[in-house]
Amino acid sequence: MEDWRNGGFGLYLHWPFCASKCPYCDFNSHVAAQIDESRWNRAFLSEIARVAELTPGRVLNTVFFGGGTPSLMSPDLVQSILDKVRGHWTLANDVEITLEANPGSVEAGRFRGYADAGVNRISMGVQSLNDDDLRRLGRLHSVAEARAAFDVARSVFDRVSFDLIYARQGQTADAWCNELREALSMAVDHLSVYQLTIEDGTAFGARYAAGGLRDLPEDDTAADMYLMTQEVCAAHGMPGYEVSNHAKIGSESRHNLIYWRYGDYAGIGPGAHGRLTQNGVRHATEAVRAPGAWLAQVEAQGHGELAPEALSPVDAGTEFLLMGLRLAEGIDPERYAAISGKVLDRDTITRLEEMGMLTTGTRIAATDAGRAVLNAVLRELLA
Repeated sequence: MEDWRNGGFGLYLHWPFCASKCPYCDFNSHVAAQIDESRWNRAFLSEIARVAELTPGRVLNTVFFGGGTPSLMSPDLVQSILDKVRGHWTLANDVEITLEANPGSVEAGRFRGYADAGVNRISMGVQSLNDDDLRRLGRLHSVAEARAAFDVARSVFDRVSFDLIYARQGQTADAWCNELREALSMAVDHLSVYQLTIEDGTAFGARYAAGGLRDLPEDDTAADMYLMTQEVCAAHGMPGYEVSNHAKIGSESRHNLIYWRYGDYAGIGPGAHGRLTQNGVRHATEAVRAPGAWLAQVEAQGHGELAPEALSPVDAGTEFLLMGLRLAEGIDPERYAAISGKVLDRDTITRLEEMGMLTTGTRIAATDAGRAVLNAVLRELLA
């Protein structure tokens, strides 16, 4: 059995356009005055057909429309893309089809159109339940609009997730705890919770380098917020199944689990990444990043990718470890050995277990404390 089957097979589709660029965002997202959807539709359909030829006979477990803001796509475009997907792959009986949405772009009619097209899960970028902080984060919606959008989504879809950002300017641990409890009081079954990070190349990055963005929580406070998040969410029946993700049992993001369980996934659209196994070798794929350049290359050359890179067993094993230890379930060390051709150092594992960073048995997993400092744990294991 090829190793990717342990994780499954998914399709990621990147829609690169947003209504505005958030100051903290380093994703491949762009603001455009005019978008020729028919042209983009032809490009997506062409790429789907091409990738399907590379993956014949596979069952597709998940589809994920990411961005950017995919909820700016017309339902007709989503319908056309999903019709093409269904024409080229067999979909799993429990296929998960997710579309990311921003509260400001939510309309009941549009959401019903997505559902009719086959979308069965929505991931919403709420980010904060505080209007002042939403403005600081550059978000175009208010808390009231976010709540209304969430209610619309829940009226159409059985599965709705939303994102929150913590460790914001001036935020205390108590304020975050109250906001988190408020979020959990909504009829949510999946919550993604991310610490605000200041990335180079963003507006926040430039502002921070110039001495701005004062009053960010200290590292110890942010760590306390992380551990508090684990406790509060678990107490509400939504344990952390991954470093930044919490869900009721059975409501985990199946698409993201493909990444973390090191399955195969095709990435289509500007800047999209993928991992595809060909002839027993896992390849890293990456698409041209600039939207206009990607579109032009698909039209001129019949594909939008840069040259795929064959991963060595050691590199594939490292990726497997980096992704798998993010999960509460951890990894199978025998699978790591099969992928990488190496075994993890037993003395290092024992030392980390004694420090309370890992649990061991048939699987190796990071504890809550270990996931809070996961980069340090991984450095030890990979040394």
